[in-house]
Formats: sequence, C-alpha cells, structure tokens
Amino acid sequence: MPPRPIQELRDLTRYRVKLTGELNRIHGRIEKILEDANVKLGSVASDILGVTGRRVIEAIIGGQEHPDWLADKACGTLRAKRDQLRLVLKGRITDHHRYMLRELMADLERMEAKITRLETEIANRMKPYADAIERLMTIPGFKLITAWSIVAEMGTDMSAFPDAAHAASWAGLAPGNNQSGGKRRSGRTNKGNRWLRRTLAQSAWAVSHKSNCFLTAQFYRRASRQGEKKAIVATAHQLLLIAFYILRDGTVYHEKGGNYFDQLNPERTKRKLMARLERMGFDVVLRNSTPDAAPSPPAPPPSSRRRGRPCKCIERGIQCKHRQ
Repeated sequence: MPPRPIQELRDLTRYRVKLTGELNRIHGRIEKILEDANVKLGSVASDILGVTGRRVIEAIIGGQEHPDWLADKACGTLRAKRDQLRLVLKGRITDHHRYMLRELMADLERMEAKITRLETEIANRMKPYADAIERLMTIPGFKLITAWSIVAEMGTDMSAFPDAAHAASWAGLAPGNNQSGGKRRSGRTNKGNRWLRRTLAQSAWAVSHKSNCFLTAQFYRRASRQGEKKAIVATAHQLLLIAFYILRDGTVYHEKGGNYFDQLNPERTKRKLMARLERMGFDVVLRNSTPDAAPSPPAPPPSSRRRGRPCKCIERGIQCKHRQ
C-alpha cells in the first residue's frame, strides 16, 4: 500500500482520466450533430473545437446559417481556406440542431472548467515531487501529465519493488511465461495496474513517431518481427524500466541515438542493406562518402627561404630565384 499522499494523488489522476474520456465523448456528440446537419467542418479544420470551430458553432447557435457568414468566422491559417469552408458549411440546420449544440457546448465548457480546476489541484499536490517529475520528463514521450501519472501510480520510493522486473510485472507489462512440455504456449502479458499500463502505452505510441531516438529504433525492430501491437507493449515495458531506474537512482535519461543498433555491428548492417537493395533489382556499389584528403604540397627545400620564411615559388609553378 502506498502512503496516503500517493493514494490521494491516484484518486485525482484517475478522476482526470475519467473526465478526459467524458470530454472526448462530448466532442464526438458535437461532431455527430454537425454531420447530421450536413456541416462537414472536420473535412477542412483538423480540430472542430478549435478557435475557428467554436466561433462557427456559436454563430450557428445564434441563428446564422449562411455559408458566407460562417466562413468569415475563420481565423489563423483557416482564413486562407474560406472558399473550402463555404462549401462544407452549406448545411441543413434546424432548430433541433441548434438546441443540441447549445446543450453540448454548455456541457463542454463545464467539463473543461472541471478539468482545469482538477489539474490545478494536482499541480499543487505534486510540488513535493517536482524534482522526480523533472527527471521523468527527460524520457522521450513523457510530458507533464504522464509524469504525474507515473508518480501517482508508482510513487517515488522504489524500495517497494525488489527490482525493475517486479515493477514491470506489477504494471502488467511483463511477458507471459506459459510453457508446457518444452513448448511455449503463450507470451500474453498478465493483468496489472491498468492505469499505469494505459499511460505507458500512450507514451509508447508517442515515442514511435520520434526521429533519431533509441526507443523509436527499438520499436521498429520489434514491429518488423512481431507487429505493432506487441512492439507497443515491449516499448512500454522499456519505458517503465527507465522510469524505475530514474526514480530509484535519481538520474536522468541519456539518449543513445537512433543509429545505436546500426553502430553495434556496422559490417552486418551494411550486408543487410546491400542484400535488401539487390533483392529489389539494384546493383550496389559502395564507396566512402568522405573523399580522401588532398595531398599536401611538398615542403620547399631549406635553402629556398626569403626573409626567414619559405618562399611560394614552387606552389605558384614559377622558377625559384631565392635559391641563388
């Protein structure tokens, strides 16, 4: 059992997850109402509840429905897409649609206010763990909310776990060990802390889109052999191990680079890439990318000196008169 402050932080972070899920459901309901009114705002705007989207929805609730008036509500980069907005905002808006949008927007604002108050409370209670949170945020894919969740679920005292493998098993991220008669029947992970597992899986998806990152390279090595889903679980497992050692040892994350596995055995990497290109029908010829250094000009003989320093007659290709 964790100490009482950690238990209270768990309640707050888990409640935030529930509120965020409800916020996403309200977002989906608003999009459904707009689609029912034949307003295809999502086909032009990446976020229908961004600044432009909210201004358009408020205008619809206020009684406006002409596409030219609604397109003029665009701001930012969407102002350059007003012609496209006029096309997607030609809908069939009824009083029922306006009523539903009014109620859903009120629910949305109320939920956003609750999440803001909750995050303020979490931030105040996380102040004693500010150092651990800063060190956790050095891990790729870890932001402030993720660090909050790690501290709330695992705490900062890693002596509760004998080692990192036990922590991974407790989180439900350890590979299964179902064997019988010398045959491995299943490697399915066990049940564990689903809140921590969910957070780490989201961070693993974020890591998979990074560039020049050791964990990204590890993800794609796994995905090429076992598929993306198993690679996500394996990457989440690795993230948990890193977080465990950071919290236990008081260290920070040190990046190895995206070419770490290529540099382990460069000759093997070269052979694999050559074989892959040859299978595609290419003739491969390798040469060094850095040209050889140009030979330095020969040093002038000791006698060809002028005023205590070597002359440049030989470099200029002229007959040297300083030897005489």
